[in-house]
Amino acid sequence: MTTDITIYQAFLPHDDHEASLAFYRDTLGFEVRNDVEYMGMHWLTVGPAGQPGTSIVLHPPTADPGITEDERRVVAEMMAKGTYASINLASPDVDATFERLQAGDADVVSEPTDQPWGVRDCALRDPAGNMIRIFEVK
Repeated sequence: MTTDITIYQAFLPHDDHEASLAFYRDTLGFEVRNDVEYMGMHWLTVGPAGQPGTSIVLHPPTADPGITEDERRVVAEMMAKGTYASINLASPDVDATFERLQAGDADVVSEPTDQPWGVRDCALRDPAGNMIRIFEVK
């Protein structure tokens, strides 16, 4: 059985519009597809050039009106630790990508490493603390 379902958007929280914009646009080199401000909060949609059907939506994590103050506190604590959200990206040359990102002042978690399960990857955090792993996929 085949499917015509594709990944269209993934959501990551962010708490600083300008820092997120600079990181995803300037450091990762993603296109800005949408930048929406509503009631002092920003939603930012970005994605890789040449892949208009795949985007990351950076959203205010506590914009849900049903979230309690305790939940807001827990979300903020998890984001600060980098344990709230993550995404895996891919590059045909993880070492070259890592060098470019490191030169752009990325918050490096791990340099390119050959993992025991057979993939080479590196890891960094975005300004909100989200873990970004970049896998080498040729």
